[in-house]
Amino acid sequence: MPITPRNLIKHELIGLNVEVSASTNRYLVGIKGRVVDETKNMLVIRTDSGVKRVPKKSTKFIFTLPDKRKVEVEGNLIIGRPENRIFKKVRKW
Repeated sequence: MPITPRNLIKHELIGLNVEVSASTNRYLVGIKGRVVDETKNMLVIRTDSGVKRVPKKSTKFIFTLPDKRKVEVEGNLIIGRPENRIFKKVRKW
């Protein structure tokens, strides 16, 4: 199934380009690169200046889909192990 804005939070995030658009930690805002790993509470992003670990909680991300569409996602919606996220019930966002 292709990645769309509607199914992004239930999809694999590794390999997508991402940018941190908002965070309670101001030093994280503006980090951009490619998602290289994902844990329950963190995204690991490869940037031009190295690998950064960004918490999902209290952070907003802008993901660039393979068809070049950009989707902003509240980090709290993607908390959880990737393999368990597909079963998560989420209201429309």
